[in-house]
Amino acid sequence: FIQAEKITKDINPEYGSIQKLHSRDSDLLVLCEDKCLKVLAHKDALYNADGNMNLTATANVLGQSIPFVGDYGISSNPESFANFGFRSYFTDKRRGAVLRLSRDGLTNIAYKGMRDWFSDNMKQPISIMGNYDEKKDNYNISLIGSSTNTLSFTELTGGWTSFKSFIP
Repeated sequence: FIQAEKITKDINPEYGSIQKLHSRDSDLLVLCEDKCLKVLAHKDALYNADGNMNLTATANVLGQSIPFVGDYGISSNPESFANFGFRSYFTDKRRGAVLRLSRDGLTNIAYKGMRDWFSDNMKQPISIMGNYDEKKDNYNISLIGSSTNTLSFTELTGGWTSFKSFIP
């Protein structure tokens, strides 16, 4: 690397540390402890450099960082992340939230009938594992701790369909 060139991207430190990076739709999804952002990648950006009518073009590898609406992050559980198609799923343990990031933004899917259960049970587990079962179109989340629970969410019914007796 050439040291004179700026090859890093600064993210607001108020968002906490970066826990997960994921490529999505030719952009970069950045999941911090307390915020989720989209970073434009490999795009030419036009901006007004000094306030007048002159525009400057840049082809930075990483461009503008755009936060998603909502005060959610991935806490410190990147292992809860799962991706399928244009949807990503993950948890925010600090807020008792299970999140779906889709083209329409962030949605707390814990609110689909399991809000109280997740807010009560997400405080205790040591680890929160997530995966996507393509055969059954389920996002499986396993809360592993003194007691282990695995739950499944499906888009087909728009809700939580089952508790499982195993860790996928």
